Amino acid sequence: MFDRHADMLVCSCNYITEKEIRDTITAFLDEDCWQLIVPMKVYHAMEKRGRCCGCFPNVVDIIVSTTQAYHAARQTDGEKVVDFMERLKRFQEEQKSEIIERRNRVNRTA
Repeated sequence: MFDRHADMLVCSCNYITEKEIRDTITAFLDEDCWQLIVPMKVYHAMEKRGRCCGCFPNVVDIIVSTTQAYHAARQTDGEKVVDFMERLKRFQEEQKSEIIERRNRVNRTA
């Protein structure tokens, strides 16, 4: 069966596919399903480093969706998942705000 995630390139600097990222996230969740997973942790596990970091917002989205799917498949207690996902979404929003601010700072100095 065709896996739509297998060939989708997420990071062109390191040539990393969505499937590789999802597999890494799932391995982390298998170790501890409540740990906070961030892009740098994923990249470190793949022995890569963020270069331009333009892919990080997409990686955060993949972390969120993979974590949601992981807990849904295991029928984890709903209250625990809601709390964890809220924390993860807050982190996601903070990261997006930080990226926007960084871009604004760069544009102001350019």
